[in-house]
Amino acid sequence: MRAECQFVITLALGAAAALAPIALVEPAGASTMRPVQVARPAVTGGIGLRLVDVPADARNDPRAQMYIIDRLAPGAVIRRRIAVSNTTTSAVRVDLYAAAAIITNGAFQGISGRAQNDLSNGTSVSPSASEVPAAGSMTATVTITVPSDLVSGEHYGVIWAETRSPAAGDGITQISRVGIRLYLSIGPGAAAAPNFEIESLTARRVRDGRPTVVATVRNTGGRALDLNGDLQLSAGPGGLRAGPFAATLGTTLGIGSTEPVTIMLDKQVPAGPWDARITLHSGLLSRSARATIAFPAVGSADPVRATPARSPWPHRVIIDLAVVAVALAFSISGAHLVLRRRRVFA
Repeated sequence: MRAECQFVITLALGAAAALAPIALVEPAGASTMRPVQVARPAVTGGIGLRLVDVPADARNDPRAQMYIIDRLAPGAVIRRRIAVSNTTTSAVRVDLYAAAAIITNGAFQGISGRAQNDLSNGTSVSPSASEVPAAGSMTATVTITVPSDLVSGEHYGVIWAETRSPAAGDGITQISRVGIRLYLSIGPGAAAAPNFEIESLTARRVRDGRPTVVATVRNTGGRALDLNGDLQLSAGPGGLRAGPFAATLGTTLGIGSTEPVTIMLDKQVPAGPWDARITLHSGLLSRSARATIAFPAVGSADPVRATPARSPWPHRVIIDLAVVAVALAFSISGAHLVLRRRRVFA
């Protein structure tokens, strides 16, 4: 019997071919939902996958540039082109197909193997397989036909690009896959707007001594969210400021779900207290909140309720407009003064 070992399960994050890991889970029919163990292959280069087509009304949305995101009526058909690249030194056969995915425990997860759901069953890729030359690329077309009886709501899937190595002497086949996520909202009319709230901030100290902030975030809108952002600290001991510290990537928040977003800080950050301000984004949606926190010597402090904070952008715009007004005033008065307009940050 031939055993199979799966490698490097990743999702393409955009045109720059940045990659972020995701987990695979056993199909829903399995007795337990558990991650499949993965290993990294010792190879140079690999396959990459990116989205070529982005709807005109979503070109400014970072998520729409990375994933297939749309609002469709039952029975609708859409097509999107994808590009597969091969950065190895030899030609590689790549299989392209759609499979099922779910959002659970704050993560977007592809189902192991080629498990299907109603969305992936209506999704095809042409060509379904191709020989991609060394240091070359190819383009394929994804066609999504929404079943006319598909229940309204958001549905998830993955377009996978898969390669397999020849079986080794021990019968083990190595499999590598990269994929593009599908987030399709199905139903008549417009989709419910995305939204979220940052409910609390919790200061912790992990075992190696690093201070950590955990933000509890609740999805209050009608679409799934992929969260990123950062944390800044101010008004610390002696008036110290620190940051920004990037949030750990990979948190996907399902509709109605509440999940933690973790920010790891530097070991040298004092215990505080600090005025902590966190800003999180999902696509074009942004929310900020603040709270006063202090890091414990060990373990976790009590959660502190976060207060919504105003975005810094309006303040910056006001300052820029003030600079322009001063320039106009000098011009009207006849003063021969050249002002260099510079961007001022609050």
